Amino acid sequence: MYKLSEKEHLTILAIESSCDETACAVVRDGRTVLSNVIATQIEIHRRFGGVVPEIASRNHTLAIENVVREAMQKAGVTKDDIDAIAVTYGAGLLGALLVGVNFAKALAYAWDKPLYAISHVKGHIAGNYIDSDLEPPYLCLLVSGGHTAIVRVEDYENITLIAQSRDDAVGEAFDKVARVLGLPYPGGPEIQKKAREGKAVYDMPVPKSNGLDSLYFSYSGLKTFVINLVHKLEQRGEDLPICDIAASFQKCAVKQLIDALKLVSEKTGVKKIAIAGGVSANEELRSRADELKEAGCEVHYPKPIYCTDNAAMIGSAAYFAIKCGKAPADLSLDAKATVPLQ
Repeated sequence: MYKLSEKEHLTILAIESSCDETACAVVRDGRTVLSNVIATQIEIHRRFGGVVPEIASRNHTLAIENVVREAMQKAGVTKDDIDAIAVTYGAGLLGALLVGVNFAKALAYAWDKPLYAISHVKGHIAGNYIDSDLEPPYLCLLVSGGHTAIVRVEDYENITLIAQSRDDAVGEAFDKVARVLGLPYPGGPEIQKKAREGKAVYDMPVPKSNGLDSLYFSYSGLKTFVINLVHKLEQRGEDLPICDIAASFQKCAVKQLIDALKLVSEKTGVKKIAIAGGVSANEELRSRADELKEAGCEVHYPKPIYCTDNAAMIGSAAYFAIKCGKAPADLSLDAKATVPLQ
């Protein structure tokens, strides 16, 4: 009996349900997506200004069977074509994760397929492998609603943490600032839209670091600065220059990321860089990251559809994990609200 890692081609069915997207994808050999189906709950949660965990879990339960069926149909495959099942087991909303994990376990049992537990963080990183020839080692800037960090991707399975946020993640800061400005959820795309129409006229705080030993990210102070600015303008009875505030905030938030990434690249000598996570779709971040090419860096980021939560990235991560010898999970697999970055 051959090991799955020794098979020439692998077709993986992947499930992702960590937050408010119910997603299923069929991925071949880690880089080719045969289907990628996403049922989003954005409109449901928008009325609350953010994701309500219980509502998210219930809607995952309603959607997951149809999403998996549609992904199989679009890929033109049957269960006999699937070599393994992959699922996000953490990090995320615990109730939401449990829906995906339990459905994946049921499929693995019913179809007699190996089950692979994949970290949401490693999934975001693997989004860079889809339709790409990127290979480790490289530096990765991880920017999402739950994480802001720079890691060194040593190989397809092992990463080393270099720096992370001391408080808010950058995606979380985008959402909170958008709420203060009266913009709908999710905040990132809304801030970006307003920023296109504004000018970065406000000088906002950016934490500074003298070297790798003291390098960190912080968005609490920036968020508080915006809150205080808005309150001050409202107390004066002035109209809020929403577009200018959005542009100023976005510029400052991105500057912190790029400054840190540039510092790490210079100090480590690593010139191959990838950006991953929902905020990697931000056009200001991509524009500023492209400037690193002038310093001789090779810069990668996923296609926009693979930046936000999706199952294709989970299928890609699972493929490379299998090739690295990762053992399958058993049916006692449980979801975890947090997972280590390393």
